[in-house]
Amino acid sequence: MKLTKDSKKANKTKIETPVKTSTPASSEVVNKIPTIDYSKVEIEPLFKDFVDFETFSKSDFRAVKVKECRAVPKSKKLLEFILDDGTGEDRTILSGIHDYYEPEELVGKTLIAIVNLPPRKMMGINSCGMIISAIHQEEGQERLNLLMVDDAIPAGAKLY
Repeated sequence: MKLTKDSKKANKTKIETPVKTSTPASSEVVNKIPTIDYSKVEIEPLFKDFVDFETFSKSDFRAVKVKECRAVPKSKKLLEFILDDGTGEDRTILSGIHDYYEPEELVGKTLIAIVNLPPRKMMGINSCGMIISAIHQEEGQERLNLLMVDDAIPAGAKLY
């Protein structure tokens, strides 16, 4: 079978298309701690006590967009998040993850949070919710990763 001019051009275009490299894009958030060696990961045991479905279903998990993020003065661990939770009013949540992330890396990201917890004062600031993260141990050291989702998910989207 002989190639036509059009099919030769299409084939040539495919060959010249640059291949993506494995380096992270500048918009990606990279945890401060290096890549995980899964052979050394220790996961804490699952809870043996059960939470009834009715209690669990009262938790309101939502996608939230990070509008601002800054280190809390006089704290080495706390970050203060100003979030868009889809209600039109800013939500403030404090989280002790500064050992793992720099504030400027998180602005504009879409995270998952529980938004119906009662306010809790931390360092004189009301924290109205909890940002969800995943933790594990690796060679005796705690590792943490924020639960980040696709930025196409709108603020306020409910998780089921």
